Amino acid sequence: MLPQVNITQQFPALYQAYRAFTVAADEAAASAGLSPILGELVKIRVSQLNGCAYCLRMHSRDAVAAGETADRLAVLPAWWESQYFTEQERAALTLAERITRIGDEHTSPAPEIDVEQVLSAPQIAAVAWLAVEINGWNRITISSHTPVAPES
Repeated sequence: MLPQVNITQQFPALYQAYRAFTVAADEAAASAGLSPILGELVKIRVSQLNGCAYCLRMHSRDAVAAGETADRLAVLPAWWESQYFTEQERAALTLAERITRIGDEHTSPAPEIDVEQVLSAPQIAAVAWLAVEINGWNRITISSHTPVAPES
């Protein structure tokens, strides 16, 4: 079990710097031509893999606000078995999963998607930064024991 210390409160300047990093990662995704929904799908899928309830709730709400559907969110944990996602989304999700599971990538089966055939170099870089960014937030919120309770 992780210690019960909220790391964001202990070093608020680092928290603020990471928030700025998030803004920059989102701007990079937009400038690479990636839709806000694709960005939210990446953040949700990575948060599913990491088990981050706080980020799952936040980014699911953000995705719905951006126009995402309940059906697509419901099948996101098994996206490769559905026909709900575009080729670009499938490539982005593949890349995000590979980055999230970087430590055991060589032993994990991955869908046969040629990411470089689907995404441009700026898009690959933008998705990579989004994956790095949300992996960081997952670790920040999980290690800080950020509460996630129903809202009254």
